[in-house]
Amino acid sequence: MAIVEASASPALLEEAGQGRVRGWLRHLELAFPIGLLTLIIGACFFWPMIAAVPQPVGGDVLESNLPAFSPGHLLGTDPNGNDVFSRILYGGRSSLVVGVAVNVLGLLVGGTLGAVSAYAGGKIDAVIMRLLDVLIAFPSLVLTLAVAQSLGPSQLNTIFALAFFSVPAFARVSRAATLRLREQPFMMAAQLCGTSTWRMLFRHIAPNITPQLVTFSMLGMGIIIVIEGALSFLGLGIPPPAPSWGNMISQGQQALSATPMLVVWPCVVLFLTVLAFNLLGETLRGRWSGR
Repeated sequence: MAIVEASASPALLEEAGQGRVRGWLRHLELAFPIGLLTLIIGACFFWPMIAAVPQPVGGDVLESNLPAFSPGHLLGTDPNGNDVFSRILYGGRSSLVVGVAVNVLGLLVGGTLGAVSAYAGGKIDAVIMRLLDVLIAFPSLVLTLAVAQSLGPSQLNTIFALAFFSVPAFARVSRAATLRLREQPFMMAAQLCGTSTWRMLFRHIAPNITPQLVTFSMLGMGIIIVIEGALSFLGLGIPPPAPSWGNMISQGQQALSATPMLVVWPCVVLFLTVLAFNLLGETLRGRWSGR
C-alpha cells in the first residue's frame, strides 16, 4: 500500500498542478481582453478629465511635426500642430461611441425582428426574413459606402449607415437562437398556461438569447470600428478636424515617408482595440456555448 501511495502521489500532484495552470489560463483569457479594454476606454474617456491634455484641434502650426516625448506632447504633434496623443484619445471616443451605438441599434432592432420572426413563424417569418435577405444580398461594405455617401459625413450619419450593416446579422443570430428555444419544454409549458406573446418574448425568450447576442456584439464591435475607420479614411465618416482613428490614418499617410509615426500610433491603438473585442467575444462564446 505504501508503494502504491508513493507512486500515485507524484501523478496526483502533477494533475493538480495542471488543473491550476488550466484555471489560471481560463482566468487570463478573460482578464486580458477586459483589462486591455478597460485601459483603452478609461484612457479615452477619463484621462482628459484627470490629467491636463491639449485640445485635439486648434494647435499651433509653429509646433508642427514635433517628435514623440517633446515637452507637453507625449506622442508629438501633427503637421497642423495638434497633439497626437490628445487626438488619439478623443478619436477613440468617436470610434467607440460609433461602435457601441451601432451594436445597440443592431441588437435592439435586429434582435427584436429575429425573435418575433422565429416565434411567430408562418407568413410573418417569411416576410421579415425575405426583407432582411434583400439587405444581406448586397455587399455589406458597398451598401455602407452608398448609405454614407447619400447621408453625408458625420458621426450620426455614420452610425445610421453602419446600422444597415448590423441589423440583418443580429436578426439572423436572434432568429436561430429563438428557433432552438421554441421547442424547449419550458416554452411549451408557458404556452399551455396561456402566456401572452409579448410576455413570452420579453420574459422567456429575451433573457435566454441575450448571451448569444452579447457575444455576437463583442465580435461585431471590432468589425464596426474597422469599418468606421475605413469610412473616415475615405472621407465618408467623421469629418476632420474632428479626430477619429480612421481620419488620423488618412491624414498621416499624406506624409508617411517623413513622419510615419502619425500613422503608426492610431493603427496600433485600433489594432489593440479590435484584438481585445475579438478575444473577449471568442472567450464568451466558448464559455456560454459550453454551459
